[in-house]
Amino acid sequence: MKKVIVIGSGFSSLSAACYLAKAGFDVSLYEKNSTIGGRARQLKKQGFTFDIGPSWYWMPDIFEKFFNDFGKNTSDFYKLKKLNPAYKIFFTDDVITIGDCMDKICEEFERIENGSSKHLRTFISKAQDNYDIAINKIVLRPGISPLELVTKDTVLRVDQFFKTISQEVRKRFKNPKLISTLEFPVLFLGAKPSNTPSFYSFMNFADFGLGTWHPEGGMYEIIKAMKALAEELGVVIHVNAAIEKIEVTNRTTSAVVVNGKNIKADIIISGADYHHSETLLDKEYRQYSEKYWNKKTYAPSSLLFYVGFDKRLKNIEHHNLFFDTNFEKHAEEIYDNPQWPSEPLFYANFPSVTDKSMAPEECETGFFLVPIAPGLEDTRTLRNQYFDIIMNRFELRTNQVVKNNIIFKESFCINDFIEEYNSFKGNAYGMANTLTQTAFLRPGLKSKKVEDLYFTGQLTVPGPGVPPSLISGKLVSELIIKKHL
Repeated sequence: MKKVIVIGSGFSSLSAACYLAKAGFDVSLYEKNSTIGGRARQLKKQGFTFDIGPSWYWMPDIFEKFFNDFGKNTSDFYKLKKLNPAYKIFFTDDVITIGDCMDKICEEFERIENGSSKHLRTFISKAQDNYDIAINKIVLRPGISPLELVTKDTVLRVDQFFKTISQEVRKRFKNPKLISTLEFPVLFLGAKPSNTPSFYSFMNFADFGLGTWHPEGGMYEIIKAMKALAEELGVVIHVNAAIEKIEVTNRTTSAVVVNGKNIKADIIISGADYHHSETLLDKEYRQYSEKYWNKKTYAPSSLLFYVGFDKRLKNIEHHNLFFDTNFEKHAEEIYDNPQWPSEPLFYANFPSVTDKSMAPEECETGFFLVPIAPGLEDTRTLRNQYFDIIMNRFELRTNQVVKNNIIFKESFCINDFIEEYNSFKGNAYGMANTLTQTAFLRPGLKSKKVEDLYFTGQLTVPGPGVPPSLISGKLVSELIIKKHL
């Protein structure tokens, strides 16, 4: 039985470990931190529960397919609730509410721009076709050859790879608030809407068509479910086990060094940060130079705050976007001219609105996120300065005073992403899905220089986000199974 070592315990690592254990490999997983989950870990404090990382549950079909592959359902592990409304977007002079079905969303669009619902239905119908092609065909390919992208479906849509989401949206809608609402979902792909192929409108179908969900107890319930499944399949999980080196013998993986000990392996998969994983190899075995990594476009990093409030808050939903400043300007300060944003957009998440188990009685669990460029200077002073900026705007837009009701706040930013996850430049979401960084143009799942060394996660195929990470784990396991079984 071939011995596989998986580095890291995020969604992609757990996914790969499960598929390989099911196929009969002897799988051990090593996590440097004291708890598993990678960027999707959990913080519990004074009765408050926070998801440290991902907080949006989109594409429920992908999660369902993952568990179905093992003869299970998501409902065997956690309970899902569809959010209504899905989220609110705060502008300077209005609030847009995104309901839980197309009829409600169309009604809201009509309120803002007369006649826009007809355009919206056409746009989402096209986005649904793209979703079907992307999720059932393209995304399930391992990014080895450009020919993977050439199918009868994609050939018919080739223009959508050379037009951008921005062009597609602005052709149909004139109101800037509706434009921002439709351009927002591609931010999950980590690139500006003006740099993202219009084919990626499938994210709009994920949003409006499939809806936004909440697993009872928070996103960490998915990690707990995957851990239970992995262990049931025979995966052995080690925590507090940082990998110090990947050993190579005769250009083939042979072992890892963990806490000073050599542990033999036939196959190694790293779901840790790709750039960091390559630094665990001797230089001659690295595929990509520092210059390569420095030239790439990264998805944003984030300044995050976890805040416990001693009262219930008003005028909020589970998910809230604050687009009451200039969307384009903030995007430029992330991608074109990296700097701390002058007037940041931000996101606020209050899971206790939906799920009372996530906060003490009559309290609120608050998670705030400011997208920022990776690689910026990160100091305590800057964090505090930005907390004041977003809390002032939060109070103004939601028409309430909350600063005096803060029991505690904890923050997480670039230095923490580097420290906790060895994240390149402290990025939060991996590498952006721009046209020149799509599919086979991303760092490969399989090492070109070392036999039986593989990679998975958001810096490789298919890209950033939780559902793509689950798929990434499946893709890498299929390459291994194909070679060894």
